[in-house]
Amino acid sequence: MRPYRIIISGGGTGGHIFPAISIANTIKKRFPDAEILFVGAEDRMEMERVPAAGYRIVGLPVSGFDRAHLTRNVKVLVKLAKSLRLARKTIREFKPDIAVGVGGYASGPTLWMASSLGVPTLIQEQNSYAGVTNKLLAKRATKICVAYQDMDRFFPADRIVLAGNPVRMDLEEAVAKKEDALAFFGFTPGKKTILIVGGSLGARTINQSIEKGLETLLDEDLQLIWQAGKYYYPEARKYMETYQGKADAVWYSDFISRMDYAYAAADLVISRAGASSISELCILAKPVILVPSPNVSEDHQTKNALALVHKDAAVLVRDPEAVDQLVPKAVELVKDDPKLAALSKNIATLAFRQSAEHIVDEIVKIIENK
Repeated sequence: MRPYRIIISGGGTGGHIFPAISIANTIKKRFPDAEILFVGAEDRMEMERVPAAGYRIVGLPVSGFDRAHLTRNVKVLVKLAKSLRLARKTIREFKPDIAVGVGGYASGPTLWMASSLGVPTLIQEQNSYAGVTNKLLAKRATKICVAYQDMDRFFPADRIVLAGNPVRMDLEEAVAKKEDALAFFGFTPGKKTILIVGGSLGARTINQSIEKGLETLLDEDLQLIWQAGKYYYPEARKYMETYQGKADAVWYSDFISRMDYAYAAADLVISRAGASSISELCILAKPVILVPSPNVSEDHQTKNALALVHKDAAVLVRDPEAVDQLVPKAVELVKDDPKLAALSKNIATLAFRQSAEHIVDEIVKIIENK
């Protein structure tokens, strides 16, 4: 029997890319001779991250629809047509046994074309509220792996598998590394540490909130690990230069390469409410203030956040209120040890472990039943 041939498609943000790579790594661990091809959007971060992880990737010229300026979507439709043609060519040449979609611009044309050519498809829906693209793709999908209960609101119940969201493999052991983590960031043991992450690309509101409240945070003798994100790092760096060494308790960068250390060091996390981030926080049992992005389809980050807030597993600060409320709330919470302990206990109950293994189980079943 020939080795498995698998296409994994999607990306755009770390929240899509890291689960995709986790699935690929799990496939390779179980089936070392499997051939895996990624399909992404040619101008998005997967074109760097996927090859860095050791996998080949094909880029499509696809982009998202501009809902605010509908007249600009003529170019989007042209790109979509080109992407469908390139996806068809890629699928015919690679001859996959299955196509897996993890969300993001490229997964739409890739999975649509795969199913049109008779290739089985599996969707990995990360959010508690399904997006338009995945609802359309689900009509043809063989299986839909989900991370939340009650997803039969969006998908055929007989094809749903509750599998959770895969996380980066090195994170599951992160909590045992606190001493090494504090040393990595040059921090003092015994002081409270806050991790601030706005996603791999950054979050303007979170960054503005930290800049406005930085004096307060430092006056409270707190240590900060601040991932400003690719888009906003130059602005954050310029702001921090005004401190000229006065803020030794702040470690900041565009991207944190050692997220295992960042989580291990943190007593409290401030984060957007992307599905992948939430899955990591659940597994690591980290107290978190969630600031959902208002710039996502179907406002799904607010729905993700509320799924935790309703179980007293996270604190919510809405984006329009963050500049005024985020830092005061963070200072109050990080000093409240009983509240931190309660949040940690409650978020841990929502963890879904070995998600990549469960998804690969479904991939194998589909290929074997072809």
